[in-house]
Amino acid sequence: MKTILRAVAAAAALAALSASAQPAAPEVTLTRLDCGSGNNDQRRFSDSFAYTKPEVPFTFSCYVIKHGDDYMVWDTGYLPGSNPSAPKVTLGQQLAQINVKPEQVKFVGISHFHADHTGQLDTVPGATLLIGEREWAALKTTPPMAGANVAGFKHWLTDGGKVEPQAGDKDVFGDGTVMVLRTPGHTPGHQSLLVRLKDKGPVVLVGDAAHFHENYQNNGVPGFNYDRAQTIASMERIKEIEKNLKATVIIQHDPRDIGKLPAFPASAK
Repeated sequence: MKTILRAVAAAAALAALSASAQPAAPEVTLTRLDCGSGNNDQRRFSDSFAYTKPEVPFTFSCYVIKHGDDYMVWDTGYLPGSNPSAPKVTLGQQLAQINVKPEQVKFVGISHFHADHTGQLDTVPGATLLIGEREWAALKTTPPMAGANVAGFKHWLTDGGKVEPQAGDKDVFGDGTVMVLRTPGHTPGHQSLLVRLKDKGPVVLVGDAAHFHENYQNNGVPGFNYDRAQTIASMERIKEIEKNLKATVIIQHDPRDIGKLPAFPASAK
C-alpha cells in the first residue's frame, strides 16, 4: 500500500511540475481607435428600398489587438485630410498614445480594399498584410476592380512588404484567440475578425459584412455590394458564430456599437 501511495504522490508531483513548466497563455486585448466619423445616406444600403432616412450617423473604426508581445492592427480608416469624414488624429498618433510603435505591429489585417478601411496602411509598413485572396487578385488586375484603394496598398503591391493572401479562415497566432474569417459578399474577398478575450469573451468585428444594426438584423444588402447571395450567407455565418460562442458582434460603421468596447485608450480584456 505504501508503495502505491508513493507512486501516486510521485505522479501527482510530476503532473504539477509539468503544469508549472507550461508557458502562461498570452494576454489578449482589443482596443478601438477612432478612424473617422460622419453621416451617410441610409437609403443606399438596401437594394430592396428598406430604408427611408437620407442621413444617419456613420463611424469609421480601427482596432489594435495585443497578443502577448505581438500586435495586430485591424483596418486603418481613412487617410486624414482626404475627406470630411476622415479622422483628425492619425493612426500612428493613436498607436503612440497606447505605447505601440509601428515596427511592433506584426500583422495588419483588412476587412476589404475600400479607402475607408485602408487609408492609413502605410503607417505599419513592416507588418504582414492579411488580405482575402480574391481581394488581392482584384487589386492586381489591369485595371484594378472599381472601388479598390490601390494607392493604399502601394508598399505591398511593389513588393515592399510581406503579403499573405487568405483563401479561407486564418488562425493568426496559432492558438485560436485571433481568427480572420472569410465573409465575402460586400467585396470578393471580404473578411471579418474573431477575437477571443478572457474576460469579455469572443468579439466579432464584422468589417462591412453589415453596415448598420438594421442590415444585420434583417439581412439587408446594399445595392453596391459585389454579391448578394454571398452577403446574406456571410451575415448568417456571423449570426451562427454569435449564437454558438455567445459572442459580441460589433458593426464597425454603426456608432451604436462603439460603446461595446471601452473608450480609448482603455482595452477590452
